[in-house]
Amino acid sequence: MVQDGSSAPAPWKAAALFGVDDVWIGAMLPKRWAKRAVTRNAIKRQIYNVCDDLASSMPRAAHVVRLRSAFDRATFISATSVELKRAVRAELERLLQQAAAGIPVSAPRSRGAQGSA
Repeated sequence: MVQDGSSAPAPWKAAALFGVDDVWIGAMLPKRWAKRAVTRNAIKRQIYNVCDDLASSMPRAAHVVRLRSAFDRATFISATSVELKRAVRAELERLLQQAAAGIPVSAPRSRGAQGSA
C-alpha cells in the first residue's frame, strides 16, 4: 500500500444502471399463472403493444410487468380469444396510467382470486 495516495483508487462514482435514456419494458409471466406457452406469448405481445402505445407518457426508466395471478380458463377458453386480449389490455392500460401518474401500483395478492393480471 502506498502512503502518498498517488496510486490509490479513484473515489467511487455513481453511474446509471442503463446508459440509454429511454423507456425499457420487461415482462415476467410464470408458468404457474399461465400454463400454456401460447397464452404467455399472447399476453407478452399485449404488454409490449400497450407499452409502445403509452411510451410517451411513461417515465424514462426500466419497467417490469409481472403476472401475479391466473386468468380463469373457464372464462378465457382460447389463449388468443378476443375476451382475453381485451381483459389484458384494459388491465395494462389501468396499471400503466397509474404508474405514469406516480400512483403506487399494487394488485390484489390473494392466490385464490382469478381473472386479474
